[in-house]
Amino acid sequence: MSIAFYNTLTRTIDEFKPLNDGEVRMYCCGPTVYDYFHIGNARSFVMSDVIRRYFEFRGYRVRYVMNITDIDDKIIRRANEQGVPSSEIANTYAEAFLQDSTRFGIRPADLYPRATETIDDIISHIEGLIEKGAAYVVDGDVFFRVSSFPEYGKLSRKKVEDLEMGARVETDARKEHPVDFALWKSAKPGEPSWDSPWGKGRPGWHIECSVMSQKHLGETFDIHAGGNDLIFPHHENEIAQSEALTGHPFARYWIHFGFLNIDNEKMSKSLGNFFTAREIVEKYPAEVIRFYYLQTHYRSPLNFTQEGLEAARTGLQKLQGVYDALAEATKGDAGFDVHTFEQRFTAAMDDDFNTPAGFGVLFEMVREANAILHGPTGMDAPSRERLRDFLHRSCVQVFGVIREESAVEASDEIVDGLMQLLIDIRTEARKEKQWALSDHIRDGLKEIGIALEDTRDGTKWKITSE
Repeated sequence: MSIAFYNTLTRTIDEFKPLNDGEVRMYCCGPTVYDYFHIGNARSFVMSDVIRRYFEFRGYRVRYVMNITDIDDKIIRRANEQGVPSSEIANTYAEAFLQDSTRFGIRPADLYPRATETIDDIISHIEGLIEKGAAYVVDGDVFFRVSSFPEYGKLSRKKVEDLEMGARVETDARKEHPVDFALWKSAKPGEPSWDSPWGKGRPGWHIECSVMSQKHLGETFDIHAGGNDLIFPHHENEIAQSEALTGHPFARYWIHFGFLNIDNEKMSKSLGNFFTAREIVEKYPAEVIRFYYLQTHYRSPLNFTQEGLEAARTGLQKLQGVYDALAEATKGDAGFDVHTFEQRFTAAMDDDFNTPAGFGVLFEMVREANAILHGPTGMDAPSRERLRDFLHRSCVQVFGVIREESAVEASDEIVDGLMQLLIDIRTEARKEKQWALSDHIRDGLKEIGIALEDTRDGTKWKITSE
């Protein structure tokens, strides 16, 4: 079975057929670096990361490129507010993006091209559009002539005549048509600028992604990914300005990720429900957040709640627990059929990267495996090895939701000593029927990710999250 997924361009589930056998060339719209990226952005970045990883799981070589937009109106505005050069704002938040991506377990892209490093290529692209009659110059600004591209709207399904009516209110009178968009913006006082055939200025946002993606992946490449909010106008404009120049298809498959709401409301600073990725990863381990994202299909809206995160933490402990138990088990006789579960997992993921269905298979497998692993016969060594290998490939390498090693560090004498002291105090409290104190110790430890288990041999403890 081959991988098939929803292609925004065709509005159908399409079988993936790469341009080059065994290779995927994939571009994901990256951050505009004027602030820390928020948890909605994080969902797109994580989902794109998982799709990339899954292609590798299926044996493809993936060339993965994510841009960094380091010149933009928002960056300039933030720089003016703080009284610093725009390059300082861009460099600060580009570095923060890379740091926070690492904390989220997002594997580095093969390349992070920056807009300011691609200026010469952008100018060459715009010159080519002007020569073809697809762009025109007005007072040092360059606009794309939408009427030159009859297929405009094929991604978003928007009609040019409807867009013209909606754009007339705040249109630039210098444009030939209201829907024409900027490729090059003439310099304004105090703004960063570069020399060009049309005078000093800077590129428009849309042209940056077209040029960076084609420079590093070719005129036509396999997959372009990004959030739903980028379909129009950003991705629509990318297609137009790219195909108008080359005459060839731009990206063959388009993947878009659903919106994220907070407690059923759109995230916004005015509502006080705006969270950066940096803030949320301070409260929950990255594995929990990734797992939470992956429990909802990538194209569906995701409602982000604290209750949902806590449920994700509990669910993830089951996967981590069996993964650690497999490494610690030494005896057993019963076999376990891992192959059937792997086939079902692959079938689920091949069908539009259905991560909720994939996890459904994994949890069913874990329930059956636990019954054998902790049963009277135990699981034999070959089965344990195959099961742990599959969990490693699915949950570590593809989903990035469980740790390679158990978080418990039994050799840490100080931690062991402190935990034993708390256990002794709780045991004494239970003997004295001080149930409130006993529960307070247990619940307090649980909140910081330490679980207590009362057994016939005494109370045991283990770390379940950071």
